[in-house]
Amino acid sequence: MMAGGDHFVEIFVDTPIEVCEERDTKGMYAKARRGEIKGLTGVDDPYEEPRNPEIMVDTVKNSPEQNARQIIQYLEDRGLLLPTTNHRAEKAA
Repeated sequence: MMAGGDHFVEIFVDTPIEVCEERDTKGMYAKARRGEIKGLTGVDDPYEEPRNPEIMVDTVKNSPEQNARQIIQYLEDRGLLLPTTNHRAEKAA
């Protein structure tokens, strides 16, 4: 049995390493490339994409809000999360 059993959901956050490096506000990738730190995934530590993730979010094409909605919708559809209400729509009414 895998960790979490039926409640385990594998989410693949698909972001090319070049984009990760561009977004790296702490400079971890630059430090890893200079050899100052070891074990950074994708630089000197291997990374294997998941074979069959339940959810794949694309951080290049989609906004964080779109990706969050995709994950929430998946969880709601499978009964792992109670349906949410649209608080913005309620406030506007």
